Amino acid sequence: MFALSAVSRTLVLAQIEESSVGSLTVLIEHLLAAAVFAFVGIVVLGLSFWLMEKFSSFSLKREIEEDQNVALSIVMGSVVIGISLIIAAAIHG
Repeated sequence: MFALSAVSRTLVLAQIEESSVGSLTVLIEHLLAAAVFAFVGIVVLGLSFWLMEKFSSFSLKREIEEDQNVALSIVMGSVVIGISLIIAAAIHG
């Protein structure tokens, strides 16, 4: 009876060890995916700012910083929120 208990204990410990290695692998995969999505999101956000700067007929930096154009700041903030929502929806699937 003691031998059966030791065998079952060994099997249980092996399953726990195997599942913890599997969960660690899954954790690493999820962290890697999150890092890739974060990098892609930052690139897309930077690209959108660059495109808005190129398509506008004035300097966004000068308008916001020097002239303190509050309306333009609100529009740019809305763009950031909108692109962030799109990126979040793409990550969520």
